[in-house]
Formats: sequence, structure tokens, C-alpha cells
Amino acid sequence: MRWREWIRRIEAVLFASASPVPREDLARVVGQGASVDLLLDDPAAELEHRSFEVAKVGHGVSGNGGWMLRTRPGYAIAIRAAADVGTQDLDLREYDVAVLAAIAYHQPITRDGLKDIFGKEISRDLIGRLHARKLIGTGPRSPRRGAPYTYVTTEKFLVAFDLDSLQDLPDREQLEDAGLGEA
Repeated sequence: MRWREWIRRIEAVLFASASPVPREDLARVVGQGASVDLLLDDPAAELEHRSFEVAKVGHGVSGNGGWMLRTRPGYAIAIRAAADVGTQDLDLREYDVAVLAAIAYHQPITRDGLKDIFGKEISRDLIGRLHARKLIGTGPRSPRRGAPYTYVTTEKFLVAFDLDSLQDLPDREQLEDAGLGEA
């Protein structure tokens, strides 16, 4: 009986949250004696043939990711057709995506590091747009003179691009083979 109650609590928290819920938060709702991983296995198995799933996301950036309920990727077209999800679009320009990719592959990286990659200055406005969308965050200060800020991708980046970790990024060779040049 207690097991079912713990599962219901976890389901309720996941359902109510718009972002990944860390293991520590789930442990607080069921108590320290319960195995969060085992408790998550039950709803994951029950949802195996449903249009949504319990997904483990964002574990690669800080190691602090979590779990969330989300629609399976195969139903994205149906959701776009039936719901007004236009406001959730990332609305990124092609160049924004290129800079975001460079940050993902070379993090932590400074604006000067990005300039070396692209051969021109990367505007503070572009960095600001990516930061405002919470796709990048501020990393450790660079040990160089002036201690410039570095930039890193965030958990929202992983969620937005359906990655479990940065290790799921395509190999640079795969990008080149697809005609996307160097990241």
C-alpha cells in the first residue's frame, strides 16, 4: 500500500512540474528509505505503450538533471496541429543555432573563443538572447587576463534538443558528412 502511495506522489510531482525534477526532490516526497529509481520504473513501464513517457533528462550538463513527464517525439506533429504551441518555439536564427552548437561542443568558452571559431565578434545581444531563453548559462571565469566570462549549455538546452547528455551530441564528423561544416 505504501509503495503505491509513493508512486502516486512521484507521478503528481512530475505531472505538476514543467521542468525536470531532480532525484533529491523526488526523494523528499517519498522519504529517504525508498528507492526513487525503483519507484520510477513502475510508471515508466505502465506508460510504455502510451503517447507520453517518464523521461530522464538533463543529466549531462551538471549531473543534476531529473525526470519529467513528456510527450513522445512521435506525437509532436499532432500536438502542433491541435494546440497553440507557437509561443513555446525557440525562435532561433540559423546563426544563433551555430553559436549555440559551438558553445555546446567547446564549453566552457569565452566570446573571444567564439570569435576564433567564427572569425568575427559574437554580439552581446546574441549571447543575451540565448541566455534569456535559458539555453546557455555563465560558466567559470576564464583564467586569462581580465577573467572573461565563459558560457556553457544548460539543462534546458538538453531538454529543448531532446538530449540526455552532451555525449548525445552528433560527432563532428557526422555534422561534416551532413554538410553542416565544423561545429
